[in-house]
Amino acid sequence: MGTDEFGTRPGEEMAALPADFDAGLYFIGRLRTPWQARQDCPKNGLQTDALCTVELDPAYVPGLRAVTGCTHLILLYWMDRATRGLVVQRPRHADGPRGTFSLRSPARPNPIALSVVELIAREGDTLRVRGLDCLDGTPLLDIKPYYASTDSRPEAQVDRAGAEP
Repeated sequence: MGTDEFGTRPGEEMAALPADFDAGLYFIGRLRTPWQARQDCPKNGLQTDALCTVELDPAYVPGLRAVTGCTHLILLYWMDRATRGLVVQRPRHADGPRGTFSLRSPARPNPIALSVVELIAREGDTLRVRGLDCLDGTPLLDIKPYYASTDSRPEAQVDRAGAEP
């Protein structure tokens, strides 16, 4: 379970999380990055050129077959050190509180994060990638190919003003 070592800010709200989980999942590996502390991580993967490593557990290595045919991948990962249960947050960059589901923050009921990364190389059971924004050792949930033809939405917009109360 995530920690609340980062605490909450004034105006933030927590949800009462259920005692039991609805689903189970398997970590398939770990992400190796240069960042050991939250404040050192880039805000998103486009803010860094750091070369990072995706380490797959041996049981899942066969799943990498033909992965080098992809230039970019979607990585889903578990922000295991994030605060869980926040439903209203007060981001430092915003002028007021925002609902968790309008943010990409790792602090959320299920701290699942995603990044579109550039695949640089496969080296056995590891992948070298660019575009991660997480702490070293973050658990990996899944790897998917990024298809520009179906995943890109150039018309998408986010209202940074946050018009709703």
